[in-house]
Amino acid sequence: MTDPHIFDFDGTVPSMGTGYTTMMYDSADVERGFEDIAACRYDGAEIGLGKIQAAGSDTVERALDETGLDLYCVMSDWLETEAAVKRVEGDLQMIADLGAEFIGLLPPQRHRHDDATVEQWVGRLADAATEVGVTPLVHHHGATHVEQPEETRRLLDAVNDLELLWDSAHHYPYGEHFPDGDVSDGVERFADDIAYVHLKDVAPPTGFDDVRDSLTEGEFHLDNVINYFRSFTDLGEGVLNFEGLSDALEEVGYDGHCTIEIENQTEKALVHAKENADYWRAANDGR
Repeated sequence: MTDPHIFDFDGTVPSMGTGYTTMMYDSADVERGFEDIAACRYDGAEIGLGKIQAAGSDTVERALDETGLDLYCVMSDWLETEAAVKRVEGDLQMIADLGAEFIGLLPPQRHRHDDATVEQWVGRLADAATEVGVTPLVHHHGATHVEQPEETRRLLDAVNDLELLWDSAHHYPYGEHFPDGDVSDGVERFADDIAYVHLKDVAPPTGFDDVRDSLTEGEFHLDNVINYFRSFTDLGEGVLNFEGLSDALEEVGYDGHCTIEIENQTEKALVHAKENADYWRAANDGR
């Protein structure tokens, strides 16, 4: 599915597109999720590997064919164990057959494994993904082994062919400008590594920096986890400056996909998909 206004003057379609996640749809509603995404004039979609397994790859393939959406990225299981790594490894050919451009690799929980183990797991998956024609990405993520910019840099340097899934909300707590909503420093720092972007906003509760620090230290009390992850919200409902982020992406020459990842809005999924698409298009006005 292609928005008519995104054609270049020479009639070609630029590589950059806008996608949406199926996180707010359960496995029984995958087809409806893709239909909603297409109805809101997104170009592509993202889905979790577990949801493909539950719904069946045939269902996902049919939904993609019927909606005309590109499959931008499949997010892996959390890489918590050797068994989880093997499961992801075994599904990479299926992911490639669905036409996914990227596999997003989700690191294990904080302080569960050493650097060498994580690097070995991610390296194996990066090699296997590359072999089947899918680009491997690491998703830096709060409360995981790859949480802060320095940790992201270390893993990217350690693993061949690994690129970055950069996330606006997961960069925010660790960025140079925190608690201000300017996250452009993350784009500038990783300009040569970013292959794919997640967009979501953050509405930080009081004491958010203490929550962040507790998770970094491995204090996974329920209130810390809830306050961190429930702070993620629709674009424009939090503190992040998306016009500035759009400018930063343009300034570094980013021409890849941006996928809006809304995960806490369980009601009126179609409404949220439409409102977020409209917000991001407005933030990009004039690009």
